[in-house]
Amino acid sequence: MKFLIAGLGSIGRRHLRNLRALGEDDILLYRTGRATLPDDELAGLPVETDLRAALARKPDAVIVSNPTALHLDVAIPAAEAGCAILLEKPVSHSLARVDDLAAAAARSGSPILVGFQFRFHPTLQKARQLLAEGAIGRVLAARVHFGEYLPAWHPWEDYRQGYAARADLGGGVVLTQCHSLDYIPWLVGPVASLWAFADTLGGLGVDVDDTAEIGLRFASGALGSIHLNMIQQPPSHRWEIIGSEGTLTWDNASGLLRRYLPASKTWEDYPAPPDFERNVMFLEEMRHFLAVARRQAQPLCTLDDGLAALRLSLAALQSAAEGRLIPLRGED
Repeated sequence: MKFLIAGLGSIGRRHLRNLRALGEDDILLYRTGRATLPDDELAGLPVETDLRAALARKPDAVIVSNPTALHLDVAIPAAEAGCAILLEKPVSHSLARVDDLAAAAARSGSPILVGFQFRFHPTLQKARQLLAEGAIGRVLAARVHFGEYLPAWHPWEDYRQGYAARADLGGGVVLTQCHSLDYIPWLVGPVASLWAFADTLGGLGVDVDDTAEIGLRFASGALGSIHLNMIQQPPSHRWEIIGSEGTLTWDNASGLLRRYLPASKTWEDYPAPPDFERNVMFLEEMRHFLAVARRQAQPLCTLDDGLAALRLSLAALQSAAEGRLIPLRGED
């Protein structure tokens, strides 16, 4: 298969390395020249600077890993061309033109996998299995804490120029770190309504939200909260889900999932595999995308899934701006 990678920042480079690790070497790059990483690992790869010219070379699959606000500029033409698409999260920074993407994919049969890599985390997958089996009874509440320090993300560049720090590129903590707005509904169920506070508190010299507190009411009646920030040192990413017959907890640093058993007052541990490290999620995501591109599998995270997470993100920003509860149409 021929692959086109659009966007060669850190995530685009990771996808390139993982494609090569899986034995794929027919790779074309679409570049605008704005990447801040050195070009050493790109040496010898063909490059196009015009998207139409890149698509004219008939790639079978397109990886959209450019800044959030530019995703649809690539994804819609790629869908019109019938390419399989790995579309980095979030789908976009607004709902404008997302219907055009869905319509183009429906017409051409272009399969779209949205890049929420935590769906490929082995202990999150185990948590989903346990919840589906009713291992902690009826879910009553869920809480996520996800904090990182923006200046440490890409130490090779001025963080204030990166997409996460710029409103014009679709940045801000709610959009950029929307992983939990995908995986919590994936684990617990759809969200019926939410409220949020979001602000710029960290003194980082950015024009986007760097801290957010989001409250959720799930369609099941359960309640939840998500704390997001990009000002925290050291980073912390963890969650707990409270059920009528026990609790699940998870910590990203160790990958450990734990289940509390009320009858014995003990914890049952589900550790990540011994060889697990962060790139395993991305590698498994790419392995799955190869199957999707070959029409051997359906996307584990569909465009509809990605749009559900985007709607939650935008609802959180709307709630913070307007100071009110936001109902989620179609989610209940």
